[in-house]
Amino acid sequence: MEEQNQNQVQTQAQTQNQNQNQSQGEPQFVVPEKYRPISAWGYFGYSLLFWLPIAGFILLIVFSFDDSNINRRNYARSYFCALLLVVIIVVVFIALGAGAFYSLRSSLYGLI
Repeated sequence: MEEQNQNQVQTQAQTQNQNQNQSQGEPQFVVPEKYRPISAWGYFGYSLLFWLPIAGFILLIVFSFDDSNINRRNYARSYFCALLLVVIIVVVFIALGAGAFYSLRSSLYGLI
């Protein structure tokens, strides 16, 4: 008897919530978990997580291949591509700096 009363109360509460949402003009969309969007704070949190030296890189790789949330997977892939671009740019600048230093050193060595 009590169980039936609880079920009726739950059903009435759900019906009232649905009626309130529909009366406010809010459409009812059911998005599967796989396609659920990430909030701005979620992106911020994932950025902080990916900044961690070793664990962040491991999680970045894991999330890049994970299919549980498409948006998180795409964000991890884009973050990984940006990380690769930064590494390539840093390597190029180090190579240019080393070449300039070697050239300057050899030209100064010839003058002394």
